[in-house]
Amino acid sequence: MDFNKDEKFLDVKDFTVSQEVFSLYYNRTYDLLMTDPIPTKEVLGNYYQSENYISHTDGKRNLFERIYQGVKKVALRKKVDLLFKQTKTVGALLDIGCGTGDFLVEAKNRGWTVNGYEPNEKARDLAKEKKLDVVDYLKELPDHSFDVITLWHVLEHIPNLQEQIIELNRLLKPDGKLILAVPNYKSYDALYYKEYWAAFDVPRHIWHFSQKAIDRIFTPFDFKVDELQPMLFDSFYVSLLSEQYKTGKKNWIKAFFIGLRSNVEARNSMEYSSLIYCLSKRL
Repeated sequence: MDFNKDEKFLDVKDFTVSQEVFSLYYNRTYDLLMTDPIPTKEVLGNYYQSENYISHTDGKRNLFERIYQGVKKVALRKKVDLLFKQTKTVGALLDIGCGTGDFLVEAKNRGWTVNGYEPNEKARDLAKEKKLDVVDYLKELPDHSFDVITLWHVLEHIPNLQEQIIELNRLLKPDGKLILAVPNYKSYDALYYKEYWAAFDVPRHIWHFSQKAIDRIFTPFDFKVDELQPMLFDSFYVSLLSEQYKTGKKNWIKAFFIGLRSNVEARNSMEYSSLIYCLSKRL
């Protein structure tokens, strides 16, 4: 896959951990942005070492985290509802980047046979405490063994996209479904906040996708996009973080209205802050 850096798009600061500045470059072939430089495998893990990296904790230390965990419960139910919509029945589910495992717990409670993969040791240990099967390496899993594979805000973190998609092909049954959610750099809130947009999240987010990018990246591997779904809460959550990055304050009211406008603006274009892509193999 040819990911040329055709032109510089924006400089963005890592507000979460290092305070370093990274560049985003636009690639015309795939209509996506790329973070530069990409940290090496040896140091990449250091950029995840933060108490504020909320997807790796079950924290309820403050109002923001309590709201996040409350909304997450609603979102988890909707995610499992989407599984049933795509397959019409229960089956074998693999969640890549399963974090602390709450999505898998919800799916398991509703009849799914579940497996998870999580590279972060702290999050993986929390998931295992919930009696979940979570592997350290995808290579441990057998070929064509899953009816559904999910990646909830994971694909943007993966250094080698081609290698990952080949692995997804190996693990998914021929009639299986692939469901992935990623931020959308063409959303209203992204365009409004620019270098302060929290979903750029450099350098943890290596890739920054558009709708065209997902289609162009997956088509050569015989995947097709069957359906798009918005993640409506993300615009509010991302706007709240972006306000803090921009002004030093959360500015709850302003963030709410920016998030709301982002969702309204996206009603016709589907350019929501984050999008869920439901894909299947071309048979």
